[in-house]
Amino acid sequence: MPLVVLGIPWDANSSHLHGCAAGPDAIRAALHSGSGNDATEHGLSVVPKLSDLGNLELQNSVGDLDANWADANVITDAVDAQIAAGNRVISLGGDHAVTYPILRGVAKHHPKLTVVHIDAHPDMYDDFEGNPLSHASPFARALEDGCMQRLVQLGIRTATTHSYEQADRFGVQMIGARQLDQFDASTLDGPIYLTVDLDGLDPAVAPGVSHHEPGGLTVREVLDIIDALPGPIVGADIVELNPSRDLVDMTAMVGAKLLKEIAGRMLTVG
Repeated sequence: MPLVVLGIPWDANSSHLHGCAAGPDAIRAALHSGSGNDATEHGLSVVPKLSDLGNLELQNSVGDLDANWADANVITDAVDAQIAAGNRVISLGGDHAVTYPILRGVAKHHPKLTVVHIDAHPDMYDDFEGNPLSHASPFARALEDGCMQRLVQLGIRTATTHSYEQADRFGVQMIGARQLDQFDASTLDGPIYLTVDLDGLDPAVAPGVSHHEPGGLTVREVLDIIDALPGPIVGADIVELNPSRDLVDMTAMVGAKLLKEIAGRMLTVG
């Protein structure tokens, strides 16, 4: 199945800082900067195999819940349409709020979905600051809607009591940054969706995020997780790049690297 790249410049539901709406274009610029090349670490030239759909047109209106629900529907419909056309979608956020409407679209075609989630934060708040679409709540919404049969979270290091209660409520497997050895990719079954929040990595290697949380994953650890995923991988996203916080584009380069390696893995394992 062909791979398409979809930019989702949506950060109206961010807390603390905005700026992630500029993430998709920053990752594209890094991907085509000439600093690297088109190949994955396994020697597969993937960039020419990616069809870039550009960015969705969204209202991205901070504080306007009606507009944000309308944007969420645009995202869901776009992902749904691409999968219906026979494509697999790698989305570039935007903040992590984008993943809920993406999963609504994916779940229409893959009802027994397993989601692998790399992040510093569980993003399962039942209600964060009165916004059900907050980037702190996408997995609560997606689980409530039955968008997946299993959620495995990796690299978590900020879980609150409420987050643990939510994990128990929904049967989520939450593996902290100290416990990565407990992750066994061979236990994953069904179609897989991968979502990577760049603040899951340590800010020493990915400073261009809104929420710095020291003690995170290395780039190599994330690449090893990607390489371990069995197929089929039916979709993925890379989110929470805030270029206004980046240093010499290093986080954008990490995002571009992950885009290539995720695409390569999707092409390799089907």
